[in-house]
Amino acid sequence: MIGQGYYRSQFDDCIYFQKIPDGSFIYLLLYVDDMLIVSRDKSLIRKLKTQLNNEFEMKELGAAKKILGMEIHRDRQADKLFLSQQKYIEKVLERFSMNDCKPVSTPLSAHFKLSSDLCPHIEEEMEHMSHFPYASAVGSLMYAMVCTGPNLAYAASMVS
Repeated sequence: MIGQGYYRSQFDDCIYFQKIPDGSFIYLLLYVDDMLIVSRDKSLIRKLKTQLNNEFEMKELGAAKKILGMEIHRDRQADKLFLSQQKYIEKVLERFSMNDCKPVSTPLSAHFKLSSDLCPHIEEEMEHMSHFPYASAVGSLMYAMVCTGPNLAYAASMVS
């Protein structure tokens, strides 16, 4: 064993990794009762599964198609892996009554400027805006940004 590590966050998820002498890695990602084991070496995966099965009751679900709400798509011929949160984004748009909005390739144009002049100034406008869960919408965008949408970073930082 060349190196190994363990990471645990405040959200009850953990990542365990081990570097094998030949330079390869094996990763075990765990969140509550969801587990993902990743390695280029299938024999390492089989060995780890056997060890875990000896200690815990586990169910084999096959190749990962989804984890933590993210869809996993593989293109084995191109040797690429894609993560998508399309269904999550659709739910967020529906939640904030924006499912009919116009999609754009750039989430926020560089010429778009926010200023305090755009804020509600009269009581009636403030009352109207108080019914919009703005912070929750920005938080939902930030979750998507962190997981699979770094292209949202500029827009999320501008509106937050």
